[in-house]
Amino acid sequence: MSKRKINRRQNWRIERKQQERSERAERAGTLGDEALAGGQLGAEQRGRVIARYGTQADIEGDDHRVHRCHLRTHLGSVVAGDNVIFCAGEETGVVVAREERSTELQRPDKFGKLRSVAANIDRVIIVIAPYPEPHGGLIDRYLVATENLGAEAVILLNKADLLDDDPFLAESIDMLLEPYAPLGYATIRAQGKFGAIDELTQLLAGHTSILVGQSGVGKTTLVNALLPDAQQRVSELSPDKQKGRHTTTTARLFDVPGGGALIDSPGIREFGLWHMSRDEVENGFREFRDRIGHCRFRDCHHQSEPGCALTEAIDTGAIHPARLDSYRRIIASLDQPLQG
Repeated sequence: MSKRKINRRQNWRIERKQQERSERAERAGTLGDEALAGGQLGAEQRGRVIARYGTQADIEGDDHRVHRCHLRTHLGSVVAGDNVIFCAGEETGVVVAREERSTELQRPDKFGKLRSVAANIDRVIIVIAPYPEPHGGLIDRYLVATENLGAEAVILLNKADLLDDDPFLAESIDMLLEPYAPLGYATIRAQGKFGAIDELTQLLAGHTSILVGQSGVGKTTLVNALLPDAQQRVSELSPDKQKGRHTTTTARLFDVPGGGALIDSPGIREFGLWHMSRDEVENGFREFRDRIGHCRFRDCHHQSEPGCALTEAIDTGAIHPARLDSYRRIIASLDQPLQG
């Protein structure tokens, strides 16, 4: 079937609608200037983004109050964890500037555009569970992103009580996690509402952390267990496929007692890295770093070439074969965007 053509008038209507959307966004961005001129806003103050909702965001100010604010259009991406300058209003304030970020966690969306998830984080907590079924490829993709971020990664096995009566499932999870402890990655076992809460509280103190992982692994349940006042909405796994249902729709930051912050992020099916370079992916595998550049051939792709330093490291036990397989799959995917 041939592609449907549009006439000039239809094209004009499309362009007009796009222009109207742009003008509405611009008006939303200038609301702060109009309110300020009318004396409706307070003085500028520093704050931190709690969550973003389209052209508005919730900002926690120095007064520890949360203020709903418009976002000026020139700010660009604004996400949970951003430090901003804003003016509070009687009903709605305005964010006038975003401060420079120390770190920024990004991932491509299903349309191929890079999207910021959270900012100024120094710890990434990768949450997995027996169901939905975890896989090392997703863990490794998060680890690659975290290593390139310069943050610390922690692997958290949630709903660990489900393994008590299923030895085969327990063995499978143990095999999945086997490569990570020798690399220095901490692994915590939790049980959703119960267990490991004290350990997690100590882990979060003094850090800005983010919970990441598939939908249905219990990230929001962990938030509610750690912070009873949060009481975020949770949902059950779909009974037919044991897959998670998306409940959290936007990343949200919570203050942690004793200092620190925790960001709960929306669950995903896949975490694509195709926007990264091969060098960045290799840097994300910490056990590869001392071996990259020591292969017999300078252009070694670490597949079946003779004299490959990574393949030889498998024979000595220095590299786990599952990690090299994961690396190869990530490299193969760099030119093929994944669905997020």
